[in-house]
Amino acid sequence: MPDASTQIAYLTRGLTKVYGSGHSAVHALRGVDLEIPAGEIVVLLGPSGSGKSTLLNILGGLDRGTAGDVQFRDQSLEQMSDRQLTRYRRDYVGFVFQFYNLMPSLTARENVELVTEIAADPMEPDEALALVGLHQRIDHFPAQLSGGEQQRVAIARAVAKRPEVLFCDEPTGALDSQTGRAVLEVLRDVNVELGSTILMVTHNANTAAMADRVIHFSDGGIREMTENQQKLSPSEIHW
Repeated sequence: MPDASTQIAYLTRGLTKVYGSGHSAVHALRGVDLEIPAGEIVVLLGPSGSGKSTLLNILGGLDRGTAGDVQFRDQSLEQMSDRQLTRYRRDYVGFVFQFYNLMPSLTARENVELVTEIAADPMEPDEALALVGLHQRIDHFPAQLSGGEQQRVAIARAVAKRPEVLFCDEPTGALDSQTGRAVLEVLRDVNVELGSTILMVTHNANTAAMADRVIHFSDGGIREMTENQQKLSPSEIHW
């Protein structure tokens, strides 16, 4: 557990998520109690269907729990209106998914501009792309970029609004080991340089070695939570 001086980014109490009803009901989360300190890299591990992506979606304001509460900086997400949740997603969080979701008709810079045009205090698109090592590829279209480069554009788009929290759902799932390590290097740099809390869902258990905190999910609940006293750099991670 974090000590009393640690700022908490998220706190959940009794968080439950049920899809459907009756005999066909699926209990995706079963009363999850959790505290996530601000500024950490947190990796969520577990098999498909264990609840980790459901938790990520609720913390990110993309879904709501069935019961229990989720607090972000002492504000209850469960009590927010849809409009307030939209504002929360716009102002505080960024998302990176396994598939890059780039607009194929827009350049790397223009894809990032989609976010900077609506953010309150954004980076310049060129600055965000430089942060992920793509300062020489800003005028390229997605079809002219490798998979790893497209994922880095997606990360630049997410971090350009300077989010307090970056949610990553299988960000290296479609990448080879060398490219995956490069993407993890970028996420670590974002954590260090912007101070963003990073929550990452992955099937690659070795990725946990770069995290401050590792949460193991099973059957809709937390089976174990560990802290890394000595983190590895992404370049040291075995694939």
